[in-house]
Amino acid sequence: MRELPSKIVCVGRNYVEHIAELNNVAPSRPLLFIKPSTALATLPEVTIPRAQGECHHEVEIAVQIGTQLRRCTPTEASKAIQAYGLGLDLTLRQVQSELKAAGHPWERAKAFDGSCVLSDWIPATELDAEQPLEFSLTVNGVQRQAGRSAEMIYTIPDLIADISQQFTLLPGDVVLTGTPAGVAALAPNDQLELRLQQGDKHWSWTGTVHCDG
Repeated sequence: MRELPSKIVCVGRNYVEHIAELNNVAPSRPLLFIKPSTALATLPEVTIPRAQGECHHEVEIAVQIGTQLRRCTPTEASKAIQAYGLGLDLTLRQVQSELKAAGHPWERAKAFDGSCVLSDWIPATELDAEQPLEFSLTVNGVQRQAGRSAEMIYTIPDLIADISQQFTLLPGDVVLTGTPAGVAALAPNDQLELRLQQGDKHWSWTGTVHCDG
């Protein structure tokens, strides 16, 4: 079992097409929420809650912080990235919609046990921070989501710098950087493939969806 981070900071509404598909409004600054360390799970195990409505996949670029950051600049943020990977921000969509309609926080929909599923980490030294990343999620052989870091509203260094104005980031902390369009419900026994690519380098991970209880 990997060492747990102190927190997982997530970014919402960072891709224009995803904002549109959920009829949301683009934020004037990064939209942040936090998952507890107990939300962490690791591929290939993907567990969705039973009897709480649809659980949607949201595939995202994940970064792991290597040094403490507080009120840092984007340049400092870029240098502090220890590793990259992919994550699934699992979301109880009906629960989230009800909470949003009532003006309540989203934790019940976003921060449950197992709601942050991570791939293995790729050391930052294996990637070029100046080149875009491409990523995708395939479910049962059909591609559902695909995105590029170049399509983000806020870049990864800008996101980390903004987060550090509010929350001190500690070594090992995880940042999920937002999901592209194509979110949809998962079902038990779905077969998942997550792919990350930069130039001619590529990585892939697989998983199987299970239902708890």
